[in-house]
Amino acid sequence: MASAAEQLAANINFKAFAKAEDLKKRIWFTLGVLIVYRLGTYIPLPGINPAVMAEFARSHGGGIFGMVDMFSGGALSRMSIMALNIMPYISASIIVQLMTAIAPQFEALKKEGESGRRKLNQYTRYLTVLIAVLQSYGTAVGLESMQGMSGSAVIDPGIFFRLTTVITIVGATLFLMWLGEQITGRGIGNGISLIIFAGIVANLPSSIVNALELGRTGALSYIFILFILIFSVGMIAFIVFVERAQRRIFIQYPKRQVGNRMYGGESSHLPIKLNSTGVIPPIFASSLILLPVSIAQFSAGHGPEWVQSIAGLFHHGSFVYLSLYLFLIVFFAFFYTSIVFNPQETAENLKKAGGFVPGQRPGQNTANYLDFVITRLTVVGAAYLAFVCAVPEFFYAAYSLPFYLGGTTFLIAVSVPMDTVAQIHSHLLAHQYEGLLKKTRLKGIRK
Repeated sequence: MASAAEQLAANINFKAFAKAEDLKKRIWFTLGVLIVYRLGTYIPLPGINPAVMAEFARSHGGGIFGMVDMFSGGALSRMSIMALNIMPYISASIIVQLMTAIAPQFEALKKEGESGRRKLNQYTRYLTVLIAVLQSYGTAVGLESMQGMSGSAVIDPGIFFRLTTVITIVGATLFLMWLGEQITGRGIGNGISLIIFAGIVANLPSSIVNALELGRTGALSYIFILFILIFSVGMIAFIVFVERAQRRIFIQYPKRQVGNRMYGGESSHLPIKLNSTGVIPPIFASSLILLPVSIAQFSAGHGPEWVQSIAGLFHHGSFVYLSLYLFLIVFFAFFYTSIVFNPQETAENLKKAGGFVPGQRPGQNTANYLDFVITRLTVVGAAYLAFVCAVPEFFYAAYSLPFYLGGTTFLIAVSVPMDTVAQIHSHLLAHQYEGLLKKTRLKGIRK
């Protein structure tokens, strides 16, 4: 079954892209913002011993630290000012969206429209600051307890280091949040997803080089490296196949007579993707468990006993870590689906437009049918997300890979470009429609 992106692509050519000046400006703006983000990941945090951080990154490259470092585009291993990346903002978004489902005040704001959305965004920003302060302070304390062959990770530990670390990291996190909002508003694609995607893609060349170097030194066999490559290609193909899958619900519009003419009687489809939540559930699940665990790992062996216990329970591939990770993925798959698709609202809109699902009465019966369909699709979609994220984890636990290989990485690396390309196609199609309308108006004026 052809995807919506393929159907749009059939109507688009390179000449249309060359004439779409606004789209080209949006693409260049997005690329410029991503370059700024990448440059920021190389600005080091003041007072850090880079040799100790490099040593720590080499010894923990395949664990949870490697997973967090992959999301941050290498900023965590370099301990740059953007070490937290966009994760505090994602955590704040999760909390605010959960509040809209359980708190009447937040639910009322959600129903207010644009003004309510602005208030919720403001609350998300305030909460981002609070989470970033707590996480950056925990990072600073953890760094002070880190020791390596070259000495301490912090050159001059103390209250001044903690204060400068909190101010620097929080400021960089808020700047990154602002960059993501600018991409969404003035660029192309979802800004937050593109920032995470840029960090993952930026680390891929070094990961490939490290794998080949391990093969050259004999740490990994070339057959095993070839197996990893085939596994990665197969996983990407599977993700593309599922992300394109959709259930099309047949919609019929009745005929009506106006004067001597008959109108209506058309039919259409309501497309519902098998995975309607995209990469949101894995990203949300990762953001909730990765940064606290990474902070615990910073101070493991040097901090309090309870911190060492947390670091021990949540090691990569452990039952506790994997169980919590998969549970959060399934939970957010169902939770986010309830946000993006409202069966009651969809049924009411169909009823107002005069459309109906054959075999279902308009109104509540249609809403119940849509809820039944979306629930079954979400079960399959959640199982798909859990499978894609779980298989690499078992793969890592079985072979103890020295580098990170995760299902969330595959999902983001495939889904984000697909969504961005679909938006580009939508802009091109809209531009073509505008051109046709202008030509029609000019012909009307000439007549």
